[in-house]
Amino acid sequence: METWIGLMSGTSMDSVDAVLVSFDNKTIHIHDTLSTPYPDSLRQRLALASQNQATPDEVGELDTLTGLVFAEAAENLIRNTTVDRSSIHAIGSHGQTLRHQPSGPGRFSLQIGNPAIIAERTQVTTVADFRSRDMAAGGQGAPLVPAFHKHFFSSETEDRCILNLGGIANITWIPACNREPVTGFDTGPANALLDAWCLDQTGRPYDEGGRWAEEGTVDQGLLGDMLSDAYFSRPAPKSTGKEKFNLEWVKTQVHRHPGIRPEDVQRTLLKLTVITAARQMPQSPSMSVYVCGGGAQNPLLMKELALAISPARVLNTETLGLSAQWVEPVAFAWLARQTLKRKPGNLADVTGAKGPRILGAIYPA
Repeated sequence: METWIGLMSGTSMDSVDAVLVSFDNKTIHIHDTLSTPYPDSLRQRLALASQNQATPDEVGELDTLTGLVFAEAAENLIRNTTVDRSSIHAIGSHGQTLRHQPSGPGRFSLQIGNPAIIAERTQVTTVADFRSRDMAAGGQGAPLVPAFHKHFFSSETEDRCILNLGGIANITWIPACNREPVTGFDTGPANALLDAWCLDQTGRPYDEGGRWAEEGTVDQGLLGDMLSDAYFSRPAPKSTGKEKFNLEWVKTQVHRHPGIRPEDVQRTLLKLTVITAARQMPQSPSMSVYVCGGGAQNPLLMKELALAISPARVLNTETLGLSAQWVEPVAFAWLARQTLKRKPGNLADVTGAKGPRILGAIYPA
């Protein structure tokens, strides 16, 4: 049995999710999972670095320290499983995104978490740096998970929209019977702003269950100002990150509305996530929306989303056989598999690249 490990840490910068998985045609078998939190001090340093508040020496050190956490996550997963280490073909590591700048003459996407350390510590071949080749071919380098969604979540009878509510929200549109190309892009902020505002105002790293937001009401003036941001009307392909949508972005918007309560801002940010995702989804009478990422655990967010896109159904990706938390780590295990089998990992219709490309850099065991 050929198994693979996927490692993922998103823009929330809270932990490294590790999954041990095997693939059988279009069936996914998860053998073990493990979530390894970042030490608080490292998380704080990563947050500062992502806002350009770090020297080159500090970025280099963070690359090593983050690589050690990724390696620890993979090694602990291997140690805890009954699957034989020799059957693990490779590790696919997304790394930790520090900056994503997909436009301009010096466009780049920077993920840290030194993959050489992962390969050395685990003695398992490691594939990383998935975004660079797509960007070299003229693409955004993101989102990359739609190729995985297409392979495993396509339907003959149902138009499907896969909505990832991570730090940033992104959609993958999969028409039934592949009658049209699969498309996808980042719709805008999700947990990145909800978490940042909650931490700034309450000291809590996130609004558990959306309970704090539920105490507030949507401020229509603030919402209107937020929705006027040019990103939301920009055509695809497009991608974004915390370098665009961050706490300072929120505070700039809130400054125009003195006297607004913090909980009202939180509720308005939740509404912003819902509206920007819903407005940018294709319209189809047979569509179902399958949600993954941390936002799937927020009942208020899911309720508001269901109201916004009714009569389309809103479901968890668990109904497709894959838990919402593990979709992205499994995707990067699959992308590592694509790399080693010399198969493309991107969708040019999604990223805007000149064509399909084999992604990733390989660090042999």
